[in-house]
Amino acid sequence: MTDQDPNDKPSDKARLLEGTKVEVLNRFDGSWSKGFVVMEVTEVGYRLRRRYDQEVLEAEFSAEDVRRERKNSMWWM
Repeated sequence: MTDQDPNDKPSDKARLLEGTKVEVLNRFDGSWSKGFVVMEVTEVGYRLRRRYDQEVLEAEFSAEDVRRERKNSMWWM
């Protein structure tokens, strides 16, 4: 089972701004990985930076593979 929200249609997504905390789609298991920030908005999608080491990733990510970081749904956190 994936953590994909059926309401997350790429055509419905607003463009993310630089500095926005995001999650990236893991193509191996369909899960979403946290810990990234939009470094640059491009014609194709986004260039990202990892938050823990500030490293800019070389790959460019399409809008379908990036979403705004979700809040933890655990009430005690």
